Formats: sequence, structure tokens, C-alpha cells
Amino acid sequence: MSKKIIMLLITIVITALIVSGCGSDKNEAKDSEANDAKESATTKEDSKNEAKAEEETKETVQQESDGSNDFSKLISYMEEQTEGTTEVVYENNEPQTHEMEGVTVSLDGYSLVELKDFHTDYAIPFNDQTNGGVIVAKYTVKNDTDNDAYYMPSFYLSYTGAQKSFNNYRDLLPEEEQLPTKLAPSNDYVIKSGETITGYYTYPFGEDQWKQVLAESTATAEVPAPQAKKDDFSSTFGKKGTFTFSLNKEGAEKVEDNKAFYQDKATAGNMGDKKMLSQKDGIGESEKLGDITVTLDGYQFTEFKPNKEEAPRFEAFSNGIVLLTVKFNIDNKSDSEVAHSSIMSKLTVNDGSQYMLNEGMLLNYKYDDMIESGSAGELLQIYTLDQEQYEKIWKDKSFEVEIGPMKDQEANDISKGKKATFTLPK
Repeated sequence: MSKKIIMLLITIVITALIVSGCGSDKNEAKDSEANDAKESATTKEDSKNEAKAEEETKETVQQESDGSNDFSKLISYMEEQTEGTTEVVYENNEPQTHEMEGVTVSLDGYSLVELKDFHTDYAIPFNDQTNGGVIVAKYTVKNDTDNDAYYMPSFYLSYTGAQKSFNNYRDLLPEEEQLPTKLAPSNDYVIKSGETITGYYTYPFGEDQWKQVLAESTATAEVPAPQAKKDDFSSTFGKKGTFTFSLNKEGAEKVEDNKAFYQDKATAGNMGDKKMLSQKDGIGESEKLGDITVTLDGYQFTEFKPNKEEAPRFEAFSNGIVLLTVKFNIDNKSDSEVAHSSIMSKLTVNDGSQYMLNEGMLLNYKYDDMIESGSAGELLQIYTLDQEQYEKIWKDKSFEVEIGPMKDQEANDISKGKKATFTLPK
């Protein structure tokens, strides 16, 4: 083989090796770029997923903080603080709301906690005992008006037979979690326009009281009205209300059943048990007393059995009790307010041969409950009937209700002596 041919072959081999090496470098570069791009995309995707997970966690925590009625952390704090032992005996997370002309208060939920063997430092509010129980309640106050309002959260709780009303005991929960800390003298009890404030309340019961309240199965808490001006109790607006605490399953059933009845004091005050005998709603018969229109809306006849605390009030009714509660709607176009507690009415039975007056003590009205000028509202009247006479004589005969005259808060006659008369339709 000639020298030229050998040199030519060597040149071809070297060239091939160089070309092969360059191709490998380019492929490696392409692979490296692809891998880098893939890793970058993966890193971005991981970062995105981490951010999303973090955001979801924040949302979950926020939801738990704002919307959950989980009392467990508060109960653990109470247990540690008092050096006692706790046991949850009942919880209710069915919300109740009460609206007062733009300011709404809600009872979001509550937990009944048995608290035993706690430190004697905490004995005084527990009736000087070191065993008892606590109701932990969650309240929310919301101001939907266009102005700031002032709200003192005094949700006094009581039950049938209680010797006193129960209020918040501040040493059982972290102060910053309590509603009376968030609405307090230090901030003038102000709730700003559009603001919502949520906080907790604790009601302590000594061992004897705890047994009593559990036996009653229900309790009620007052809902005070807000004020338009600081420290001016004459500037209150809206109507006071009540929340009912069911304390066991039987109590929850009773609260549910009571929704069917008109909220006279026998019902709202848990004075006993009602059983519906007959009722009629949506009657719609009206009479005008000057600038005030009185409309008969409905009535309920109920068999009533008072509890042992209320029984002495009804001792004259040895043959059983029937309550007649009549519901009126009042459209007040007069220049004066119509006061609920000042109005009298008369029920005539047995085809006009017998009559009785309304029982003001069985109505759930206070002195300052009224229907303002230019407003409309509900008015209840209630009568106590002997059950035996009702069943044997009155039931199938006519019942006639005469109501009026209308009166203002000072019991002044504002309908010039005029009265409205209605016969209850069957």
C-alpha cells in the first residue's frame, strides 16, 4: 500500500473521530438542556404545589378559627388553669340569632362541661364548692347599621328554680378569647359600623346548681339591646331577646316542640309543658281604632301543665288548665307609641254568659316593649281557662275577644276609648 493511501486512511479515521466527538458533545448538551428544563419545570411545579398547599392550610386554619365551634382547646385551658378534670356531657352547635334593627346577636354554639376536683381558688363562683360544671358559650355580635353602636354583652342566664342569674366568669378562659374583653369599658363597648365581633362566655355552676340545671333540661339567656350613644341608656334601639339553651336531648326536643307555640311567657319562660288542642293562623280580620289598625291573626288553645316551681300560681285550677293565646298584628299610624304591657282585653265564653280578663303575668312583655309610631308589630293576649269547663261547656261555643283601648307607655288612652271586638272563627 502506498504511503499516500495510508495517509488518506489515517486522515479519514481522525476526521470521523472528531465528527463523532462533536456529535456526542452536542447530544450531551441537548440532553443537559432538556434535563435542566425538566428540573426547572419540576421545581416550579413543586413550588406552585407548596404555595397552594400552604394557602389551603391557611384557609383551613382561618375557617376553623372563624367558623368552628370546637371548644376542646378552651376546655383544655380551663382544666389546666383550675387543676381540675373535665368531661363534656353535651354540646349544641345549632345557631340562634336575634336581630335588633341592624345589630344582630347570635349564639353560635355551646358546650356543657363537668368540672371536678378543681383548686379552691376557684370555689367562690361555684357556690363555694370544688365540683360542678360550666357552660361554655360562643356569641357573635354584628353591626350592619350605618353608624357605630355600643353594646354591653350581659347575657345573664337562668333556669326554672334558680336562686340567681349566672354571668360570665373571666378566670376560666384566656381573656383575649372572651367577648366581655372584646366589648368592654376600655373600648367603650363600641362595635363599629360593619364590624363583627365573636367571643366566648363561661357560666359556672356549683355541684348542687349543676344537678338542678341539668334536671331542668333547658335554660335561657337574656339578650340586651344596643345603644346608639355612649353611656346613654335612653338611646337603646331594637327589642331585647332571649336564647334558649337545651341541656340534653330531651331539652333539645322540647325547644324544637316549643317553636310551634306562640311565645307567651308560659312558653318563653319555660313555665311548664304545652300540648296543642286547636289552632288557627292567618285569620286576617281587622278593625280600625282611629289611626291604629288591629288585625286578628290567629289563636292557639293548649293544654298546660305547669312545672313544680310555677304550680302554686295555678293552684285554683284543680280540674286542669287550658291556655288560650291570641295573636294580633298592630299597625300603628298614630303619633304615639303602643305599649304592649298597658293593653287590656276581655274574653267572653259560654255564648256571652261568662268572661275573663287577659293574664298580663303570662305575657312576655317588659315596660319598655312597644310598637313605635309609624311601625307595625305583634301583640299577644293570653287567658287561663278551667280545663273541665272548656271540655264540657265552652269548647263548641263561641269565643269573643274585646281588646282596647290602645295605650301608650304611660298608660294614656290613645284610641279615645274605642275597642276592637273579634269572634274567633272555628
